[in-house]
Amino acid sequence: MPVPIANQIRRLRFEAGEMTQGQLAERIGMTRQTVAAIEAGKYSPSLEAAFRIAQVFGVELEAVFQWTGIPPL
Repeated sequence: MPVPIANQIRRLRFEAGEMTQGQLAERIGMTRQTVAAIEAGKYSPSLEAAFRIAQVFGVELEAVFQWTGIPPL
């Protein structure tokens, strides 16, 4: 089931000179697979990881992640 958090990571990576998932992962201290799962909406990052991602792109947290609501049961 997808997590109730949307993100703009793919767009931000493209705008940052077509940064790869691996490059982002290296800068935030995670694996490429974890970045891919977060980007695909299959995994919610920790609060610390979310702030690290926003910091890499030089944007506010809300420019990267958006709460979409609690999914129905």
